[in-house]
Amino acid sequence: MTSATSLQAALADGLRALGRWLNNWWRIVMLGAQLLSLVLSPSTYNREYRQALLRHVYLGTAPSLVWFTVLSTLLSLVVIRIVIVTSVSYGLTQYALEMVVRVLVLELIPLTAALFAALRCTIPQAAEVGALHARDEHDTGFMRMQVLPRVSAGVVCALLLALISCGVTLVLAYLSVYGLTTAGLPAYTRTVGHVFSPGIALVFGLKIAAMAAAVALLPVASILIEPARSRRGTSAELKGLVRMFFVILMIEGASLVGNYY
Repeated sequence: MTSATSLQAALADGLRALGRWLNNWWRIVMLGAQLLSLVLSPSTYNREYRQALLRHVYLGTAPSLVWFTVLSTLLSLVVIRIVIVTSVSYGLTQYALEMVVRVLVLELIPLTAALFAALRCTIPQAAEVGALHARDEHDTGFMRMQVLPRVSAGVVCALLLALISCGVTLVLAYLSVYGLTTAGLPAYTRTVGHVFSPGIALVFGLKIAAMAAAVALLPVASILIEPARSRRGTSAELKGLVRMFFVILMIEGASLVGNYY
């Protein structure tokens, strides 16, 4: 009798936890829908909002742009060198450039850019939103002037870091293989075009956009769906990190399925 009661209690606790989990994700989806409706509303783009948006985009992106470009350049040089040397040693030189593009541009750079944007931009901005959010209800003015500019800045930061670092990596890959000459451009463009087929290019664009939206929305949303009186320490921030990593993992898995299956 005791074991049956314990099993029923554990089952009830599991169902309640599942209900809270689903409810939190539903609230995040509704918050994202509310922000999307504000983005699509012409009345949002008044002078005050545009100034706030430009300020947050600059503060969120400019300090990270140079550092991430330098770090991605160093990472790209190391990986490119390893791939080229390994390919030459195994007699697979003709596949070296394609491997570099697939490993770096398709997989590593977008993931690294999203995580870097989260650490340097969206998570600190989520902490600012939590400090400003003193009420439980989501006031429209607060969402428009405080939340939406920060989320938009996070999206811009992640997209910009990914696009610039991918461009730099493509240039470094060409220089590492062909050197300072234009003779390799036809073969290089043919290889890159082979990698970025229409289907893979579509998956690549959706992946970058989805990761940018995830790292921009989830840290802020996790702060807002937690009532201020129930927060303890950094629990809301940690929940936001867990949700963000979970969604990024799902996006990465979906992109791998779309690219290689």
